[in-house]
Amino acid sequence: MTQLKYLLNEDHESHAEQRGHVSCTNVEDVERLDEKELSNGDVYVGTFKGILPHGKGKYTWSDGTVYDGDWEEGKMTGKGQIFWPSEAKYEGDFSGGYLHGSGTLVDPDGSIYRGTWRMNIRHGLGKREYCNSDIYEGSWREGVHEGSGKYSWNNGNTYIGNWKHGKMHGRGVMKWANGDVFYGFWFNGLRHGFGIYRFADGGYYFGTWTRGLKDGKGTFYLAGSKHPFVKKWHAALGYDDSGKGLLAQSSSLNAVDFEVKKPIVKCSISEKISGGGSLSTGRMSHRTTLLDANSNLSDAAIEIIHHDSSFTMSHGSDDDQSEVQDNNAIVYEREYKQGVCIKDIMRNYAELSHNTKQPNKFHSKGAKKSLCASIFRGNDSYYLMLNLQLGIRYTVGKINPQPNHDVRASDFGDRARITMFFPRRGSQFTPPHKSVDFYWKDYCPTVFRDLRELFKLDAAEYMMSICGDDGLRELLSPGKSGSIFYLSHDDKFIIKTLKKAELKALLKMLPKYHGHVKQYENTLITKIFRLHQITLKCRRKVRFMVMGIMFCTELRIHRHYDLKGSIRGRFTPEEKIRENVTLKDLNLSYEFHMDKLLREYLFK
Repeated sequence: MTQLKYLLNEDHESHAEQRGHVSCTNVEDVERLDEKELSNGDVYVGTFKGILPHGKGKYTWSDGTVYDGDWEEGKMTGKGQIFWPSEAKYEGDFSGGYLHGSGTLVDPDGSIYRGTWRMNIRHGLGKREYCNSDIYEGSWREGVHEGSGKYSWNNGNTYIGNWKHGKMHGRGVMKWANGDVFYGFWFNGLRHGFGIYRFADGGYYFGTWTRGLKDGKGTFYLAGSKHPFVKKWHAALGYDDSGKGLLAQSSSLNAVDFEVKKPIVKCSISEKISGGGSLSTGRMSHRTTLLDANSNLSDAAIEIIHHDSSFTMSHGSDDDQSEVQDNNAIVYEREYKQGVCIKDIMRNYAELSHNTKQPNKFHSKGAKKSLCASIFRGNDSYYLMLNLQLGIRYTVGKINPQPNHDVRASDFGDRARITMFFPRRGSQFTPPHKSVDFYWKDYCPTVFRDLRELFKLDAAEYMMSICGDDGLRELLSPGKSGSIFYLSHDDKFIIKTLKKAELKALLKMLPKYHGHVKQYENTLITKIFRLHQITLKCRRKVRFMVMGIMFCTELRIHRHYDLKGSIRGRFTPEEKIRENVTLKDLNLSYEFHMDKLLREYLFK
């Protein structure tokens, strides 16, 4: 903008000298049609306000780029078209010199994007038809697929589900052109976690995957199996007895209204826009509105998908057994290790029912079928999670911008805290929300900000892990303490509820804890990031501690141990051991020896 103003001022002053007494102040508010050739070779034809383009006009850059459309005080704002020498073109909304709003971009290679933009970046809802005939329709965030969307490959394969950073991530369904279907969880573009694979011939495999490979125990049912659990999956996935499924029908994505706010920006129109139509800008933090994906998947499938492979091995109930028409139906129990089958046992249904009889009794006593479950709208955990996320956003946003100072004695103790009321309708300091009214209390915020920096944890990363769109998961197998546990979607953080006495003990030990972390930067001590308290209107108080998961890994964990350094009551009987049972001290048959150099490194 400064370059354009300089050029316009320079030309205007020379013309004013020739005319004698014309000054820019005399025409400041007068719109007129004129043609102006700038000293750098750019040409503008259109209306002016003062010395700046305003209204309708056509601007031609010296390199051949052309913009024809609306202007507002020297900036492309409103409706317009832009053409690049590379034959790329855009038609749609502009704001402050940026592609911003709804518009269509045609790339030189023939790719077409129709959708919303934010500051020159694809952001919001949009559909892109690639030059190789692939099509993506769904949600975008800062130029890549993120949120819910549908991708159709030119070979006939289709994926409907969640995306993250441009890759399949979260829950989704992939259908191949040969008729195979996978329903389950994805990570970084690969099958990862529990899932169900339905073969085109009608066979089913229930199991777990790690980075695209089968890993762990699973069950395979032959095509035409009469097992009632398979029948439930036929209904859940939308298949009838003939094998025709709802996924075979074309699935559409219902666009929702996506409003792009008008930005306040300063941008020179003489700044060159790249010829390929790939417009660069800084990263935006605008929150994408997610679309509704009509993928024809029933809620029953969503509920069953949370049960892991150990559940599929013990799903036979008394009611189901009465429905079985063929007890001699063949079932294969398989176990894989990084894609290699290491065990394959063929059984008939009668044998499988006998083997899973004991686990069924165990489940009937109220035991959980899965270690974790997503938190859905309507239950108490959902509102508690919303309150926690709202409070953390408020605290990080309030404390982080403040200048750093050395931690003082006054920053410790139960009096060093921030208290804020979060009414449902919002207030001068808090946003409106869909939870219940609550009071938020954050203990020792300055101390924990310093600890977060000592642990080299970025505030934005911390907030996105806990408060991101993917939410939290509730751990369904709490210990004897009776505490509730929440896991972040990326398994980097665990949140535990505390008793009042536990909170007091932690606040009392916090000065020594802070001193230890400051002295030993490589310590393996449990990382504590926050202490919070939520008070509901009924005066019920819930206290939380946010901790880091020490051994966060993308690998699949085959065995879990709860080690306390004790032998009393620290043994899990052999008959109770299954894949997701947490083992104890006396079940551990390994010895661990620390390298001397590593030990010295930890105490540096």
